[in-house]
Amino acid sequence: MPTDSDARDRLRDYGCGLDATMGFRFVSVSRDEVVLEYEVSERHLQPYGIVHGGVHCAAVETACSTGAGIDASARGQGIVGIENHTSFVHAVRGGRIRVTAKPLTRGRRSQLWEAIARNETGQIVSTGRVRLLSLDAGSDLAGQAVGLVSRKNPPA
Repeated sequence: MPTDSDARDRLRDYGCGLDATMGFRFVSVSRDEVVLEYEVSERHLQPYGIVHGGVHCAAVETACSTGAGIDASARGQGIVGIENHTSFVHAVRGGRIRVTAKPLTRGRRSQLWEAIARNETGQIVSTGRVRLLSLDAGSDLAGQAVGLVSRKNPPA
């Protein structure tokens, strides 16, 4: 089973374009819990000056998918999200958001993870659940075999 430091090292080596664009930083990563943070900036805001709902969805998906991926990788599998249900609880205009994801169920073919996002005062700003499908190595996904894409060697 990968350790927290193994997982963090692997995350540094592989591309996560949207995550990098959004400024998501992994605080801790394990099979049982993933914590990420981001500082709200102009890039996160919608026209009314609050964090766009898509940012909340992306943060929930990233945290949940990362934990599920660590679990599945121990079996040589990859992971893809098949459902994301994110609720926007409290509007956010600035500050640091911390998203904590934990598994609700982990099977060999699917997983269900739940995430809670809080602001700096601990107030819940969004919650979400992501259902994920575990794919065997070599499975076709959008015309290519399942596998992480390295930032150093992006797909052609």
